[in-house]
Amino acid sequence: MQKIIHKHSLAIRWFHWINFPLLFVMIWSGLLIYWANGIYKIEIGETLIFKFFPKGFYDFLGLSGQLAKGMAWHFATMWLFTINGILYVLYTMISGEWRLILPTKNSFKEAWQVVLFDFGLSKLTPPQDKYNAAQKIVYTLVIIMGFGSILTGWAIFRPIQISWLTTIFGGYKAARIEHFVLTIGFCLFFLVHIIQVIKAGWKNFQSMITGFETKK
Repeated sequence: MQKIIHKHSLAIRWFHWINFPLLFVMIWSGLLIYWANGIYKIEIGETLIFKFFPKGFYDFLGLSGQLAKGMAWHFATMWLFTINGILYVLYTMISGEWRLILPTKNSFKEAWQVVLFDFGLSKLTPPQDKYNAAQKIVYTLVIIMGFGSILTGWAIFRPIQISWLTTIFGGYKAARIEHFVLTIGFCLFFLVHIIQVIKAGWKNFQSMITGFETKK
């Protein structure tokens, strides 16, 4: 006989599935904007290690020469991304869901156990509530990154009108670097998150659609 385990509320599922395409569009449109002034690179001395991003990268993905389109999509989606993020945080606070997400004093120690277990270096199953310790740390960090992206975005979008915000982030150039680094962070999160979802299997994915998981 199968047992039904309720995992995600309707609100959490809505916030998740709304945020996913919004974040994708934000990253895509951000690349269209960055194309016009792609100045960041990794160098050791005078040796170029990697440039963000090679011309072939833009040509392959069809991202070249679309600055106006990128700005229009980026600024339009920004409002939806911001509203969804604020509503999500308010919901977690009001519903008490934040208690399941916020890391505890033992989370960093337990997160290391999760990493070792995931890489097959330990057979000790790490503690698991609704979210394990690594998930708590990452999901909390992603929320902070989201608001960091919004604020640094405004800092570089309106550096004169809201100069106080731009100053807080160290000036226009620093705010732009921070915004870029946060975007790279979201791309890495996307990659790891998708890998983890595939690894966890269909039932875990299903629970984010239906809200429940079945176990024997």
